[in-house]
Amino acid sequence: MTNHYYSENPDTAHDFEEWPFELKGKIFRFVTDSGVFSRETVDYGSRVLIDAFDWEELPSEGKILDVGCGYGPIGLAIAFESQRMVEMVDINSRAVELAQGNAKRNQIKNVEIHQSNIYEDVQEEGYAAIVSNPPIRAGKKVVHEILTEAYPRLKTGGTLTIVIQKKQGAPSAQKKMLETFGNAEIITKDKGYYIIKSVKE
Repeated sequence: MTNHYYSENPDTAHDFEEWPFELKGKIFRFVTDSGVFSRETVDYGSRVLIDAFDWEELPSEGKILDVGCGYGPIGLAIAFESQRMVEMVDINSRAVELAQGNAKRNQIKNVEIHQSNIYEDVQEEGYAAIVSNPPIRAGKKVVHEILTEAYPRLKTGGTLTIVIQKKQGAPSAQKKMLETFGNAEIITKDKGYYIIKSVKE
C-alpha cells in the first residue's frame, strides 16, 4: 500500500484543491492534493497546536523543526508569526512539494522544506524547538521515535510540542516524553486534543 498520507510516494491520482484559511491573523491560501493528510481543511489538532505554541519562550538561537509537516500549515504559520527559520520535513514527497508551493504562494521565505523519514535526513542538532502533529496511523513505533529522537536534537532550553488525541494515545505519548525529557506538561486540552510539551533541561 502506498496510498497512506505517511507513504513516501503516494500513487493516487492527483486531485488538487485550493482554499483559504486564517492562521495567526493571516489569510493563507493552501493547495492540497489526494494522498496527503487533512486535504480539505486545516485539521483541528493542527489549529490547536498552532495556537498553543509559544515561540517567545524559546532559546534565542536555533531553528524550529516541524516533523511531519504535511502540506505545511503548522510550519508556515509558525514561520509567519515568529519570523524565525523553520525547517519542515515529511516522508511524503507529495506533501513536501505542496508545502514548498504553499510557502511560495504565501510569501513565507524563512523556511527550509525537504523530504525526510522522521529525522533520517535532518542533519542538524541544536534546534530551539521541535513541533509535530504525529502520524498516528503510522503506528506507535513511529510516533515514539519522533518523541524520543527529538531530545538529542534540541538545545538546552529547547522544547518538543506535539498534538495528539486522548483516544489516539495521548497518555502513552506523555509517558514516553516524561521518560525521555524528565518532564511532560499538558498545556492545552481542546475537544479531546492534548497539546503536550517537554523542555530539554
